[in-house]
Amino acid sequence: MTAIDPALVLDEQARARLVDRFGTDVGPWCDALPDLIADLAVHWGLRLHSSVAGGTGRTFLGEDTSGMFVVLKVTPEPEIARTEAAALRVWAGCGRVVNLLETAPAEGAILLEGLAPGTPLAEHGPHFPVPEIAELLGQLATTPVPDGGFITLRERLDFIFGLFARRAEGVGIDPAAITRSLALARELASSGPVRLLHGDLHPNNVLDAGAARGAVAIDPRPCLGDPAADATDWAMLPLLHGGSLDDGVSTLVAAVPELDVERLTAWCRSFAVLMAIAQLRRHGRTGEAETMLKLIP
Repeated sequence: MTAIDPALVLDEQARARLVDRFGTDVGPWCDALPDLIADLAVHWGLRLHSSVAGGTGRTFLGEDTSGMFVVLKVTPEPEIARTEAAALRVWAGCGRVVNLLETAPAEGAILLEGLAPGTPLAEHGPHFPVPEIAELLGQLATTPVPDGGFITLRERLDFIFGLFARRAEGVGIDPAAITRSLALARELASSGPVRLLHGDLHPNNVLDAGAARGAVAIDPRPCLGDPAADATDWAMLPLLHGGSLDDGVSTLVAAVPELDVERLTAWCRSFAVLMAIAQLRRHGRTGEAETMLKLIP
């Protein structure tokens, strides 16, 4: 078994994020993680040299035996890895989505191609490559819908709003605002086209893969539903930088004519409470948070 530095595998801050996401029952998995990573490194012939933060597990960067840059992801919930791998297989050949290399379903592990430089588009502020994001949304929306194996968008919404309702404790959000927002999201999810969605397509989950390839999506939380839901984080991006929702919606609709202005705006309003909770937890009651609070239905 190859020795792995425990500090590389899991530090206290990373452990706290996993407890926030999965609860205290994740403790034994965290304790066993160094041995799991060592076993996977041997199994796939990996040399791991760094780790990056993740909300649903741990991510490690390294090389395989050929020297190719690869990414190893592990999660305490194997179903997360299973559905991510299944979605990436559906999107195989979509240049705007990361490529799957290997899976170890029982261990909750997947091996992906590495992307360089790998800078999240969130680090670019309000500016993002609109044509590339439009192409990404188009690739996702035109992929044939699989017969099964994925939850519905409504199920995904119930989970996300439940998670954020717990996180909202102590930040001054009226629980009724969360209830109203979820009701609007459920109403939107009950109509519209059905496609395989990324499910978590925010700017931290799209990386710069270099001049030749451009923007590439990672970390899907796939579900079946309205593709307009995948566009909301990009339409709402100006709100984080002093802009307006109208600015974001008009920019995106101009690049993706299939999007409907009213429907995309409604999706954004339903998700405004989630963005407000995230902002309040990280930065307190800023002007950006106040703008999002005003959009809550």
